[in-house]
Amino acid sequence: MSDAVQPVVEISQGLNTLVAGLYAKSGAASFDLSCEQFTAILEEIATKYQPSGSVFDLRELYSSLRIEDLALARACANGHERAWEIFLTRFRAKLYDIAGYIAKESSAARELADGIYGDLYGTANRDGQRVSKLASYTGRGSLEGWLRTVMAQEFVNKYRRQRRLVSLDGEEEDGIQFAAKGTESSIEIDPRLESAIAEALAGLEDADRFVLSSYYLDRRTLAEIARTLCVHESTISRKLDKLAKSLRKHILNGLTQRGMSRRQAEEALDTDVRDLQVNIRKHLTQKTEVQPFPKKKDPMGDGSA
Repeated sequence: MSDAVQPVVEISQGLNTLVAGLYAKSGAASFDLSCEQFTAILEEIATKYQPSGSVFDLRELYSSLRIEDLALARACANGHERAWEIFLTRFRAKLYDIAGYIAKESSAARELADGIYGDLYGTANRDGQRVSKLASYTGRGSLEGWLRTVMAQEFVNKYRRQRRLVSLDGEEEDGIQFAAKGTESSIEIDPRLESAIAEALAGLEDADRFVLSSYYLDRRTLAEIARTLCVHESTISRKLDKLAKSLRKHILNGLTQRGMSRRQAEEALDTDVRDLQVNIRKHLTQKTEVQPFPKKKDPMGDGSA
């Protein structure tokens, strides 16, 4: 074996050793999840969050996962009886507490919690198979934090379904989906997250504001934005990707500066920003009176035309 190949082999073996250690630590074996099944779950998560497949990135990703929560959730999704007993012992009361915090009114809270429990257990069927929402948990944050996010989103979805006969054009025009804080439809979000998002948006350049508001708020296509700015469609695509990554980084930093741990900050960002009490449109459009860009210069600043 050549010297060039040896380090690669050692790195690969090191990753296998890490996975084996995580499998033992997770307790997956007690839920009848084989090492092969556990490895497949990790590979599924890696495909979503580390598609480059770099061994170093995979090691970092795998090491950051809430591995015990992941094994429990996936075993529950498989219908393992003991896993469900442990899940209910840990989370059943918390589900109702979370639902009460979100829905406020007791009957609505119980309806929300019962509905979520059905989704978690897997009452729906797809091609004759039970489908559990827990199969989508990836272990990147705590299972309790994930449950809070799932319940909040279900509450939002239910509210939207109930309001389909009522025009929301005025609210959407303001960049929000709900009435002011304190109404029955409000979802209380950590004010540090709202503040960090507002701060990150406030620091954007005019061209960046225009691109983001055009694409995400006005629903304009990449081609339409590109024609407006006299650049190629691929330039807008690259710019949007760059902006999304930059904003996430700035918001994470803002949250840690406001006292959150890194893990808490990442869990907070699982929230759909459309559901926050933040006037996203106001922050994105308050400086978007952009002038036509020079045709010979790339206004997106990434060196491509």
